[in-house]
Amino acid sequence: MTKNYGLIGCGMMGMEHVRNIGVLDGAQITAVYDPVDDLAQQASVAAGGAYIAASIDELITRPELDAIVIVSPNFCHVEQLEQIAATRDIPILCEKPLYTKPDDAARIEKLKQTYKSPIWVAMEYRYMPPIAALIEQADTATGGVEMLTIREHRFAFLPKIGDWNRFNANTGGTLVEKCCHFFDLMRLIMKSEPVRVMASAGQIANHLDEKYDGKTPDIWDGGYVIFDFANGKRAMLELCMFADGTMWNEEISAVGAKGKIECRLPGPNRFWPEELGVPPAPQLTLSPRSPKNPQTKDIPIDHSLLMIGDHHGSTFYQHQRFLEVVKGVGTPEVSISDGAKAVAMGLAAQLSATEHRVVEL
Repeated sequence: MTKNYGLIGCGMMGMEHVRNIGVLDGAQITAVYDPVDDLAQQASVAAGGAYIAASIDELITRPELDAIVIVSPNFCHVEQLEQIAATRDIPILCEKPLYTKPDDAARIEKLKQTYKSPIWVAMEYRYMPPIAALIEQADTATGGVEMLTIREHRFAFLPKIGDWNRFNANTGGTLVEKCCHFFDLMRLIMKSEPVRVMASAGQIANHLDEKYDGKTPDIWDGGYVIFDFANGKRAMLELCMFADGTMWNEEISAVGAKGKIECRLPGPNRFWPEELGVPPAPQLTLSPRSPKNPQTKDIPIDHSLLMIGDHHGSTFYQHQRFLEVVKGVGTPEVSISDGAKAVAMGLAAQLSATEHRVVEL
């Protein structure tokens, strides 16, 4: 039986969810809500004529819904989760970050303790095929990961409705908004919890000549973040959001006493210049320590999935797994605890960079 989804938030990422749910066997979007009517109309058409709710309350209470997907601006997530929880129990997929302010952590903890239905936090990067391959093979290839490096060199933040993503107050800050994905990967690959962080980051090159209601954006666009983990292992993030000309948007390397494993991913296909031909395929490289014999292979991604989203098919693969949870099979692979811990790491890193000190977690 096809499961009916409601969608809150119909902007750029909301439309990626619409397109991916649209090709998913066994699920459909039947109701949408966005305060910007044009966006709601667009999502309704793309979903094949979904009902346009006049409010979040109206969408939440539609009896045919089997699940709700939240794709609203970051600062809306906690309130909307609480609004759903006060009305009904229903499976939820909530986009990252789960929350944006330290004071919200207690509200999320209360939801975790009281909400009966599954909440899945949308950490899509886990499901990008090259990263999924690295996660699966990391321990075998390295003999146990000791050092993890994640490098994202990419384009600047894209325009959003109301320009909400230009300000730390709305996003939680770049190390929350953008980087919680990577901190989630660190916890997953290291199989441990962070105990301290040292960060150096700031606003370097982007948005400095922009004004919104007389205010200049304060969102950061580059920096370094180093975490120590409870098991003695270390991980580092290098972020640069003014590296538009690079071939690889993301590069991840995991190293242990036995060897090294790396993956490399280009940016979204739509940003690759046509005159340069076919975009590069993602790669996975295994480099055993002895005997030395590095081997690189392409990790092809279904072209049809590349055409309906910017995340290397991961939104689709994530929805495949979430649908099983909606059907009552299994539990969320990315729990509300996972989402909260990734935000806590980002907030600690923001604090470390702001106050120029090591922060204990």
